[in-house]
Amino acid sequence: MTERVLISSGSEFERAIGYSRAVVVDGWVHVSGTTGFDYASMTISDDVVAQVEQCMANIETALREAGSSLADVVRVTYILPDPADFEPCWPTLRRCFEDVRPAATMISCKLVDPRIRIEIEVTARIGSVPAVREAVGRPAER
Repeated sequence: MTERVLISSGSEFERAIGYSRAVVVDGWVHVSGTTGFDYASMTISDDVVAQVEQCMANIETALREAGSSLADVVRVTYILPDPADFEPCWPTLRRCFEDVRPAATMISCKLVDPRIRIEIEVTARIGSVPAVREAVGRPAER
């Protein structure tokens, strides 16, 4: 039977709603939608760039606990209530993912708390880093 590892950030939301910050199974790390809350103080900045920086720090912590890193991320979903907030986040996201370049989607929709200006969800494959190769305009080799 496959081992399932549940990772918690200690956020009150995980306990109240009944979910894990991340779940590790079969070498995959599935990180839940993560916001810019500082889970130690349960505070959140009003600034979207500060929120994206905290989101990425929260995600990095969960990935590290899972034995993974941002370099292993293969899929990312950005969720923002205001699509105009996305471009100011790009420098932070580029710094985190420029060399990794995961498949990505940005969705604009209302979030559960009006203070939250961005939520990020990632999927990572533990140990996927060494085999990165770019195929531009041609089919991937099999």
